[in-house]
Amino acid sequence: MSTSELNIVILAAGKGTRMYSSLPKVLHEIGGMSMLKRVIHTAESLHPDNISVVIGHGKECVREKICANVNWVEQTEQLGTGHAVKMALPHLANQGRTLVLYGDVPLIDQQTLLDLLSVADDDVGLLTDVLDNPTGYGRIIRQDGNVVAIVEEKDATDKEKLINEINTGIFVLPNHKLINWLNALQNDNAQQEYYLTDVIALAQQDQIPVHPLQVRASYLAAGVNNKAQLAQLERILQQQQATALLAAGVTLRDPARFDLRGKIRHGQDVIIDINVVLEGHIELGDNVTIGANCVIKNVIIGSGTTILPFSHLENCSIGSHAKIGPFARLRPQSQIGDEVHIGNFVEVKNTTMGTGSKANHLTYLGDTSIGKHSNIGAGTVTCNYDGVNKHRTQIGNEVRIGSGNMLVAPLTIGDRATTGAGSTITRDCPPDQLTVARSRQKTVSDWIRPEKTKTKK
Repeated sequence: MSTSELNIVILAAGKGTRMYSSLPKVLHEIGGMSMLKRVIHTAESLHPDNISVVIGHGKECVREKICANVNWVEQTEQLGTGHAVKMALPHLANQGRTLVLYGDVPLIDQQTLLDLLSVADDDVGLLTDVLDNPTGYGRIIRQDGNVVAIVEEKDATDKEKLINEINTGIFVLPNHKLINWLNALQNDNAQQEYYLTDVIALAQQDQIPVHPLQVRASYLAAGVNNKAQLAQLERILQQQQATALLAAGVTLRDPARFDLRGKIRHGQDVIIDINVVLEGHIELGDNVTIGANCVIKNVIIGSGTTILPFSHLENCSIGSHAKIGPFARLRPQSQIGDEVHIGNFVEVKNTTMGTGSKANHLTYLGDTSIGKHSNIGAGTVTCNYDGVNKHRTQIGNEVRIGSGNMLVAPLTIGDRATTGAGSTITRDCPPDQLTVARSRQKTVSDWIRPEKTKTKK
């Protein structure tokens, strides 16, 4: 394969009318990442000398959402693929090669592109596919087996429409010829656009060989024009990821009902039940079990921990041998220690819990620090917000918080302290003592309960 300079141009200027969305088409996500970002990552894996991204519709939004070391090229008028590549010419070297990719072809992979670059060498490389139904695609025209032209669907004759070898749009082009070819393109076609595909015929005129490579699977070069196609590629990607996890030893109760929208690192004997969604960066230790219908985003989970069904965890860490859920919500900046129990309908935010502490029922812990082996009774709320500022609650080691407590921050509760059920705690509680803060119970003997007036029938 040639070692000459490699430029990559990614075409991402289309409006995507059939997506029926205000979001630029290339920003729609697949596997938790925008299509364009995914293509840029694949391009970066080839270690090119530079990457140019041609943008048009929604260009401000695209630049805002995509953080990447690329040359942004604006195509103010969408006059075709040839015109789009021409806009990137100032960023292309006089020598070397240019690889043309598309921001709405998200599953193109490194190996396919390496194979195409190798086949092309310093000539023209063309990625093709063979479809049972080629309607809508440009057809590959061959003479004596050699590719001599590409004809777009709207310009094809009835005979040419019978050809089922199609153009994927992905090219490798020699830079020393590219400027002349792009300047020679004409728009005398049904679309009145400057087709990049016309460079194949120009290469033939200049006796530059065209080396076709058939893609090994159609989805690798499939473009997205509508939500149905996006969903189809999403399922293919998820199936691939599930298959890779199974091969690596993860138990997926049903691979068809699993979604990974990011990256995962895992240990041995991990079990994941149905309808689990993993987003962002996930780390799972050995013997982690995740129950059905959990959503887990940017979370580190220690070995031996169980996440019970319907739990929602985000931007937090959990130690080893903990038990979380069911129906638990761990919000950002929470650090949960080893052997901690967080039970049903417990919400934790910006809170640390030390080894062996428990909050098993119907509780909100916000901006709280809890020591080791403390127990938080059912119905407890840390009242952390005064309407302007958040305040912290400090709970020591081996503390017992009674059920139905309102803990009004800022507040410190000492080691081994106990608070009585139904208390509203507004002042610090000393260690080793019982604190009760509730009004005396009173019964009014002569009280008459109001009743609705009965009407005669």
